[in-house]
Amino acid sequence: MKLVAQCASVIGDGNGNKRRMLKLFSALVIIGLALACITSWVLEKYDTSWHPKRRVQQPTTGDERQDKVSSPPYPGCGMDNIFWFIQISDIHISRFHDPKRIPDFEKFCTDTIEVIKPDLVLATGDLTDAKTESKVGSLQHEVEWQAYHNVLKRSRVMERTKWIDIRGNHDAFNIISLDSVNNYFRKYSANKKVGPFHYVHKTPFGNYSFICADATLSTGPKRPYNFFGILYQSQMDLLATFQSESLRNNQSIWFGHYTTSTIVSPPPGVRGVMSSAVAYLCGHLHTLGGLMPVLHSRHPEGTLELELGDWMDNRRYRVLAFDHDLLSFSDLKFGQWPAVLITNPKEVQYLHPGVEPWGRIGKSTHIRILAFSEAPITAVHVSVDWEPIGTAHSAGGPLYVLLWKPSRYLTGLHTIQVKVEDSEGRAVVREQHFTLEGGNLSPSFDLLQSFILITDHYILARVAFVLVMLLNIGVLVLFRFLSLPARVSQGLPSQAYMSLHLLSKMDTFYYSLQLFNLCTAVGPWFIGELIDGHIGACFSFGVFIDGRFLEGSLTYVVGVLQVVFFNMPLTGYLCWSLHLRGHGSTFRSHLTRPGCHWSTAVVHLTMLLLLIWQAYSCNFLLQTYGPVAFLLSPVRTWALGLSVVLLFRVWNGPAPRLRDNSKTSSPS
Repeated sequence: MKLVAQCASVIGDGNGNKRRMLKLFSALVIIGLALACITSWVLEKYDTSWHPKRRVQQPTTGDERQDKVSSPPYPGCGMDNIFWFIQISDIHISRFHDPKRIPDFEKFCTDTIEVIKPDLVLATGDLTDAKTESKVGSLQHEVEWQAYHNVLKRSRVMERTKWIDIRGNHDAFNIISLDSVNNYFRKYSANKKVGPFHYVHKTPFGNYSFICADATLSTGPKRPYNFFGILYQSQMDLLATFQSESLRNNQSIWFGHYTTSTIVSPPPGVRGVMSSAVAYLCGHLHTLGGLMPVLHSRHPEGTLELELGDWMDNRRYRVLAFDHDLLSFSDLKFGQWPAVLITNPKEVQYLHPGVEPWGRIGKSTHIRILAFSEAPITAVHVSVDWEPIGTAHSAGGPLYVLLWKPSRYLTGLHTIQVKVEDSEGRAVVREQHFTLEGGNLSPSFDLLQSFILITDHYILARVAFVLVMLLNIGVLVLFRFLSLPARVSQGLPSQAYMSLHLLSKMDTFYYSLQLFNLCTAVGPWFIGELIDGHIGACFSFGVFIDGRFLEGSLTYVVGVLQVVFFNMPLTGYLCWSLHLRGHGSTFRSHLTRPGCHWSTAVVHLTMLLLLIWQAYSCNFLLQTYGPVAFLLSPVRTWALGLSVVLLFRVWNGPAPRLRDNSKTSSPS
């Protein structure tokens, strides 16, 4: 009440205030409805597919459906109609870190490939690390590419299998164009192809399409602003052509480095183009630092999305097999034997009824298992629903088969368990669920996995950024033109209400904060060398480099973090400080006031930590993009200086006093 006592009577009669408030309220309602419509449109257009099982594409009904899902050949006791391949991702050959990474990778190419003997290997990006020793900066090191190339040559892996490697975002760090001398991928990779391409794997029993959705940027800025990939319309048209061509083949697999949730693409989106594929294989997310060791989900159209954990820290790789056109896979860890993959009956959660002939499982004569080990396999024990049904025998190579009667398992969900032993005493147990009723009993994928893989995160980040910016700017504008209340009750909400009035009606703070907010929203965040030797500018909506524009994606995520963890807290701290100053407190006096020591210390400590975080962001900018970006950064370096000035002024300037026209009378 002391602060209100300082206020003179508010100019204007009550009816005028009511009319102004009615207009303001009407405007807010209209804005709210517009935002609701936009949000509704976004959520409808970009389906997050939190319940992907309900959206599984079912095959055609009637005779055509029956012919498709149950036509011969059927899985039996021979080596016919089966081939297998390997995926490895995020190798991150580094000159600075983990000296065992390269020897282990060479052993994989030499020994593991020799044991498994895959028809082809898909290396889905981030072949090299391309970071500085501090892990902050990014730079293409030719020695890393030479190490990768030398491993392929010494192991002679390309003579024993088809090795298809593609770029990841690390392989494009700090590269102005594909013709750049720093684009070592074209010199040292096995594949040397950039952009989307279509590889057809030919077998005696049919052809299989492997379509690469290469969304890696051709103009690759330094980290972190190429974390998202981009597919342009011309690339989408090419992928659509490949998709049409693949319909003539038995099955199709799509692969790329980025998850579809981190790919920016025009309508109908990359998921829509690959809708006829059995699965999309990718990497990029590195198990989210161990938080998500398994990241699998299903697109609304039915296509599986299978993210593979990284080789870099976790030494992961994946063995996949097409057995009578049914895809099975097993995610494995390097050096752990035996490696086991049950190909018939297929695991029900990963069944795609829309494109896979699942009816062949019910007409098969044998359970089929791929078992690999450095030592000879000695036994393959099989149980169904925890009842032993026998020991599988070798059908040639790594394939083991066991006669079974599918008619015993026509309905419901069943469990098959396989125990594989080798001559060195090692044993591995593999268990999976199956059904002969198609995809009707398929378990749903984990909600969090589906959110991570199927949500278009750049769309959500864009919406979130717009909303938090409107909130931050709109609140200050609203209180700028609102009249002061005649009476204010006690309590935290009322104090916050009055402090917002104080802040928004003091020109120095109001215009400084709004300028900061506008720079965050539409102004350049910084100008500097986003690629060595090439000046660019970073905005919330994208990045300009040497005449090229990269659409915003991660920038929106960074923008949300900036607003939520600095812009808004700074506004709140200034409001709190002005409220105390309005009650006659100084920085020293309010610290010594009885009963407020801990709460006051927490507020100041929080603001100090946020300033440190902003200072760290400035240092990151310096280490990543150089001194020019550090000096020409309104949202980082300049904002830190502005914040220090405002914090000094709020405690050392004159105490705020409100005039009759509801503007403050402290000097500006």
